[in-house]
Amino acid sequence: MKKLILGFIAISIITACATVQSVLRSTLPYTATLIIPAGTSTGSLRSAVSPASSADQIFGGSSNSQIKEVRITNAKIEASSPSNQNLGVFSTVRLYLSRGDGSGEVMVASRNDISANAGSSIVLDIDNSRFLDDIIKSPTARVRMEYVLRNSLNADVSVRATLGFSSNPATAQ
Repeated sequence: MKKLILGFIAISIITACATVQSVLRSTLPYTATLIIPAGTSTGSLRSAVSPASSADQIFGGSSNSQIKEVRITNAKIEASSPSNQNLGVFSTVRLYLSRGDGSGEVMVASRNDISANAGSSIVLDIDNSRFLDDIIKSPTARVRMEYVLRNSLNADVSVRATLGFSSNPATAQ
């Protein structure tokens, strides 16, 4: 009887840890700062790459094994420098997520119809048709942004990409 109670307690603790990790993954987005250099030509497809980080990585979180079925739930880009930069300078944006070494790249969000007066923040259309477990469970991740500029830039522009995820707890079977 004692072993049965201890077994039940152990399973409850494991399930609780997985649930907490699932909730944390859903509330702590990945962010990346991408630099678009001044002088980049307009009308052609370009690319910018940056490492992605999340608060649980920064603070030493390492229990990604306790989550499964990770999908993107939201994505946006916002101008970080200059902060009032109109992102209408882009006509098209696509965000890709991959492991830190660039392998396993998946397009997670895009926007093809960016208005010329979009403002300093754009919510992107997500593609949540694929699970991102392999990427999120890897020690590092990176974001690559493909873009087409509508207008030329007078100065370098920093764009912060923010990606939110949902996941389920990976409980012991």
